[in-house]
Amino acid sequence: MSDDNSGGLIKTLKDWRVALMLLLVVFSIVSIYVIPPGVSNGMTGNLQLGLDLEGGSWIQLSFQSEVVRFDTDEDPEIFAARIGEALDAEVFLFEEDRLEIRAPFSREELETVFEENGATIVTYEDGVSPDTADQIKLILENKVNNLGTKDARINTITGLNGVTQYIRLELAGVDIATAQEIVGSQGKFEIRIETTGNETEHVLYGDAIKSVSTPTQDPPGSDVWGVGFTLTEGGAAAFRDAAITYGATTNPEAHEIMMLLDDEMVYSASLNPTLATELKTAPVRELRATTGSGEEGLEDAKTLEIHLRAGALPVDVEIAGSGTVSASLGEHFKVMSVIAGLLALMAVAATVYYWYREPAIVLPMIGTNIAEIIILLGIATYLQQLDLASIAGLIAVLGTGIDQLVVITDEVIYEGRVPSENLYLKRFNRALGIIMVAACTTVIAMLPLAVMDLANLRGFAIITILGVLIGVLITRPAYGKIIMAILSKKPGDR
Repeated sequence: MSDDNSGGLIKTLKDWRVALMLLLVVFSIVSIYVIPPGVSNGMTGNLQLGLDLEGGSWIQLSFQSEVVRFDTDEDPEIFAARIGEALDAEVFLFEEDRLEIRAPFSREELETVFEENGATIVTYEDGVSPDTADQIKLILENKVNNLGTKDARINTITGLNGVTQYIRLELAGVDIATAQEIVGSQGKFEIRIETTGNETEHVLYGDAIKSVSTPTQDPPGSDVWGVGFTLTEGGAAAFRDAAITYGATTNPEAHEIMMLLDDEMVYSASLNPTLATELKTAPVRELRATTGSGEEGLEDAKTLEIHLRAGALPVDVEIAGSGTVSASLGEHFKVMSVIAGLLALMAVAATVYYWYREPAIVLPMIGTNIAEIIILLGIATYLQQLDLASIAGLIAVLGTGIDQLVVITDEVIYEGRVPSENLYLKRFNRALGIIMVAACTTVIAMLPLAVMDLANLRGFAIITILGVLIGVLITRPAYGKIIMAILSKKPGDR
């Protein structure tokens, strides 16, 4: 290699665009294969493989609840409370004219009750409100994390009317019996009271909690959040007896009430003075745990609500469908995905070589494309599970990436070289502008799939969007610098 070539190569590698691309390639390889436990996971390293490639189980759940839009002249909150009493079920008003009823009722059964209470049903859908769907998803995610299950995907399936009708769990490497246990498992919730020193005494278990409300502000309109819950008659009596016996009604500050889930503290606070006074005369079934103010108080309230339920879902569910993918089939899909990717790369390389017949152009183009895929996989290690749809997204990124590199090359090339740096930059910026417009249209087209709960299609969209962004922000500018160095060579240097 001549000194000029050596100096030109070093100068190109020192360019920040090229250096950034190479640094991200190294970072991605380290993320996939070096960071434990990736070094012991074979070809896939730390990549999160989905059900299609790893094998495992999936369960689709339907909700034993309804969302009803109603029409009444009465105050909606008062009406909702009365309907809840009439049905003996949990009823939540989540819009001015929409109720979530957490029990299975047919439309005919509800119409009778609504008419008796001076209202009519406008629409009726099986399912839950968006807030309840998010809560169920969070509960299931916590269960999966607590059991140490890796590579889980939980998606809600929501209609255009905003009602969530199903939730789907995909658990890679998990058999169907374990998957069903995750759905139905419940932790051990306990309330204890501080006695003397650091000693505590048992008060009641989670079965003494009849119902748990969603986080609310108290007083309404304030910035203080909390969660209300109702005790059974026996639970309320046990709570009162413990508060009196250990002095919490006379000296609340010295005898805090503690909540534990699976023997881990999740909440601790002293009795409200008003509640302490009420407990001296009679049991109190309606209690409230205050978690604080602002956004942090709201998040703590949501978490405490889950703890109070001890992992029980807020509505009953039934399995609407389930299935498994064997480990051998997953391994087959994994091998075939790798073969498909390699064939796609080879086909692209052959096509580009046929078009340019110049290795000095084709090799950097293919190398840049490979670097883009490596960077995408490295980022996906932290963000996205890979399934067959995601693999399809990777192959799509590979193809569109080459398309954009061809646009750049054809735009800047002029009789095999760039006559001047100014002309090159002018043509490169024009090519980059074309690519940016194309990238924006791709991102806009993929966004609905990325934000909507459409199961595997979401993974395809996310991988495609990530690939487009990596290309536009990282690999295209780096390739522009590389191809400039190549095209600027004299004929004798080639």
